[in-house]
Amino acid sequence: MTGNWSGFEAYVKAMMEREAIPGAAVAVSLHGETVYQQGFGVRSMATGEPVTPDTVFGIASVTKSFTALTIMQLAEEGKLSLDDPVTRHLPEFKLRTAGGLRSDGIRVRHLLSHTTGVPPLRRREELRRFAEHLDYLAGEEIELLGAPGEYFSYCNDTFLLLGAIIERLTSRPFRRAIAERILEPLELHRSTFSLEELAAWDNVSVPYVKRGGTPTLDEVPWPKLGNYEAGGGIRSTVRDLLKYGQIYVNEAEPSNDRPVARSESLRQMREPIHRIGRNVFYGCALRVTPDYSGVTLVEHGGGQPGVSSYFGFVPERGLAAAVLTNVANVPANELWLAAVNTALGFPLKQKSSVEPTYEASPEELLRLTGAYRSAEGGSVDIVLDGNSPVAEIDGKAFALRASDDCTLVIADSGYPIRFFFKDGPKAWAAFYGSRMLRRVNE
Repeated sequence: MTGNWSGFEAYVKAMMEREAIPGAAVAVSLHGETVYQQGFGVRSMATGEPVTPDTVFGIASVTKSFTALTIMQLAEEGKLSLDDPVTRHLPEFKLRTAGGLRSDGIRVRHLLSHTTGVPPLRRREELRRFAEHLDYLAGEEIELLGAPGEYFSYCNDTFLLLGAIIERLTSRPFRRAIAERILEPLELHRSTFSLEELAAWDNVSVPYVKRGGTPTLDEVPWPKLGNYEAGGGIRSTVRDLLKYGQIYVNEAEPSNDRPVARSESLRQMREPIHRIGRNVFYGCALRVTPDYSGVTLVEHGGGQPGVSSYFGFVPERGLAAAVLTNVANVPANELWLAAVNTALGFPLKQKSSVEPTYEASPEELLRLTGAYRSAEGGSVDIVLDGNSPVAEIDGKAFALRASDDCTLVIADSGYPIRFFFKDGPKAWAAFYGSRMLRRVNE
């Protein structure tokens, strides 16, 4: 076994105590061989049953790469191109804007990379058919962020249209298409979209949320996601996710000897499309850090009520890793990177990106202050405490420092908040949590 896993386990346990994480599972493989797998804590606080590597958790937005992979398969089959206009496959796709109904310029590639120009929208989890969502987009007035490809901003409501395209081109229900094309060939027997199936399984985690941002945990039901399951509906295990990860590091093929996708398609998924951080890019449903101590980090996280998840791989080292937890809004990404660092022999707490220090003038800071919101519910308020910037997020205050004239960094975590300017003296948007939040009138 490579790495100092005892040090890693002490790190996990300390974080679980600090963040009030009831249960977590971690697994890492190198060149197809599992080098570490472990359950921590409990899957149910009521019963005290322990987490194991086979415990089922929600994986939330880690699901997105499964959907993207199916799109790549359809491209291989000649059924679509990533550069196709979305309307070629969904002729009824239209966005209602102040300038009227439009869809011009939005291509399949923009859906995959969250670069459609559509901001985060009001969630409509009661919509269960993709046709209903197309009607919603055509009926809800949307103020676009910019032209397609101009900005990156997470938008689940346009990403799920990939599910509609998959249904059209496969003549299969979305769930069935993903099962036939990925889950079954890779023998991911503990992975499912179905809550009914989940209810019949053993060793399934209980979802929890923190009460009002406190460490007190409340049990919640599994969310019924409606159409959003195209970007967040799979429940799985860390062992299954390692099997899935093998296709990306080209170390294993499915048992029927037919590759799930060609190597060039898998590489294309991790090609940078849009810069989203100082040294971080977004590809096709995957985040990419091209130079992390000489290797490439390819990763994606997810969050839902009862879920904080993280998955990714390092192609040059044949490494795949997964972290799943059963509570929302905890840093599964930090656990994941610590596991990757341990497997690669890097310092346990090494960060993938470190923001520089910048002495912002009072005038520069004043340009960033304001209230930023999205229709999805995201909220960040930037205020000055004397000359020191503070972020108010979800009712909690976070001290900030500047890293350049348009970026503030949460001091404790090192997480950046980037600001965008157009015509006025003040920022018109803040980029936080992978979403563009617009300034609102104060």
